Amino acid sequence: MSFQAYLDNIQTKTGKGPDDFKAMAAEKGFATGDGLTAGTKAGDITAWLKQDFDLGHGHAMAVVALLKGRTS
Repeated sequence: MSFQAYLDNIQTKTGKGPDDFKAMAAEKGFATGDGLTAGTKAGDITAWLKQDFDLGHGHAMAVVALLKGRTS
């Protein structure tokens, strides 16, 4: 599955797109426009996404990659 397919599936499931997740992560202090904030671990983000959005590990990790700056 391509990275974009992961993002498309996440948006279908949650109704939230990449910009929404970036904004929510910034509000929670997990990320800035330049990537993850110092001390933030992928496990912190995946736990949040699994709990609040019922995402599986692979889809949650796609959001982590997005927050780190991956675009494709």
